[in-house]
Amino acid sequence: MQDLNILQGTDSSDEGAQAWAIPFADMMTLLLTLFILLLVILKESEKFVDRQINLLLKETYEQLKEEIKDENVSIERVTKGIQITLRGNLFQSTKANVNKSYIPIIQDISRIIEDCRLFNIDKTKEYSALMNFLKERNEELNVEIRCEGHTDDAVLPSQSEFRNNWELSSARSLRVVNIMNEASNISEKYFSYNGYGEFRPLINVSGINDFQKKKQARAYNRRVEIYLDAFARPKTRSSEDEFLKMMNDKFKKEGLASPSS
Repeated sequence: MQDLNILQGTDSSDEGAQAWAIPFADMMTLLLTLFILLLVILKESEKFVDRQINLLLKETYEQLKEEIKDENVSIERVTKGIQITLRGNLFQSTKANVNKSYIPIIQDISRIIEDCRLFNIDKTKEYSALMNFLKERNEELNVEIRCEGHTDDAVLPSQSEFRNNWELSSARSLRVVNIMNEASNISEKYFSYNGYGEFRPLINVSGINDFQKKKQARAYNRRVEIYLDAFARPKTRSSEDEFLKMMNDKFKKEGLASPSS
């Protein structure tokens, strides 16, 4: 009988010792559910912003397609935003000077961009939800006009003012940016430029032996691409203290060491 009491006491003791496991498991399940819910909410918020921006770019693309009519200008909706490609005899040979016949075309493109939905989002109520959402997150809609210059693979003559096609393509894209900026009231802060030289061709001319075909392929590769794009980003800070606070909060959120420590 004594052995039976000892055995029963042992079983009761084991049950009591393990009683914490059930509420602990419930708590961990609730925490996991909470984290999953937060992750879903965050992803839905990002999807909302992406959908709104894509809709804005789509409307702008359709407007540009409707208003820009020129055989040397093509407009496409691409991953990088809206791509406006200028081809043809756009520049003087080996120089960054834009041929006079193309200057009015570039000026018109700039004015049309100035009037498009992307640069007049504050004049419509359609995107008020997006702007309010970004404001609540202390973010802003960043809009940019990025100009990318491309040359062909021909070697520049020794008397050229540019050392290589990188410099030439960069100078050409900058010239287009300057013409666009001067032709409209779009602030300089929206513009940027770069040059890829001959290293991002549309047609690989290395295997083309026919002179006329190679000449035509090089003409396709010589181009300027203007990209319109938009994305959400943290607001520009008004002071160093505000900037450092934002960076500290960001690093704490990501579990990294503070940059000011």
